[in-house]
Amino acid sequence: MEVSDDLLKKFKERMHISHNSEDSNLKELLSFSIADLQEKCGLFNVDEHFMARELVIERTRYAYNDSIEFFNENFQSQITSLGFSLYLVESGESDEVSV
Repeated sequence: MEVSDDLLKKFKERMHISHNSEDSNLKELLSFSIADLQEKCGLFNVDEHFMARELVIERTRYAYNDSIEFFNENFQSQITSLGFSLYLVESGESDEVSV
């Protein structure tokens, strides 16, 4: 999964990372987070969907800090909301493309 430089920049800003030495590892972690959330919730464009982008960044933060086992429980409500919003958009029951 291709991770945009913009998403990498947003994650690094969130984590206060100013160096570039970890960029390839961070992109890999972001890619794993996108894949995991798409598997749980459905397909989304991480660069356009605010809620999905926030969850990807948060899941990657947990992975970066070796605490991934706590992510699903701590963000269960947001993961469920993302899944519902993506379903509604896909089924045509919502006019919103990005939430």
